Amino acid sequence: MTRKRRTKAEILAAKSEGLGDTVEKVLEVTGIAKVAKWLMGEDCGCEERKQKLNQIFPYKKPLCLEEPEFKFLDEWFNRNTDRVTPIEQVELFKIHSRVFQVRNELTSCPSCVIQRIDDLKKVFNEYKDESNADTSTEP
Repeated sequence: MTRKRRTKAEILAAKSEGLGDTVEKVLEVTGIAKVAKWLMGEDCGCEERKQKLNQIFPYKKPLCLEEPEFKFLDEWFNRNTDRVTPIEQVELFKIHSRVFQVRNELTSCPSCVIQRIDDLKKVFNEYKDESNADTSTEP
């Protein structure tokens, strides 16, 4: 069975689920994977090692937004403001902490607040894109 050769851009664009996927990308892009397969044969154990590394060192995926969180973010982003009140910061950080499974402390650092808001906006926009796609396919 022959595998289709992937370009470097295709390899790098593939989403990594964990360390194993990242190691595989590095080995493929540098050509080391090709040498390993030439020396050890097609079944060199790479796939098993990749799966094991992904299992041991997975990249965290954001959790799903809950409905009250989505509603809060929807109202907040629709206001189109660049100001965050202390009460809003508490709620935004609470949502960010849960969704991204990290511990956030309140801060007066503007760039830290902006980064967390940007993270939430990405997740929020995925939800909006999904809901728009769902409603556009309905009769």
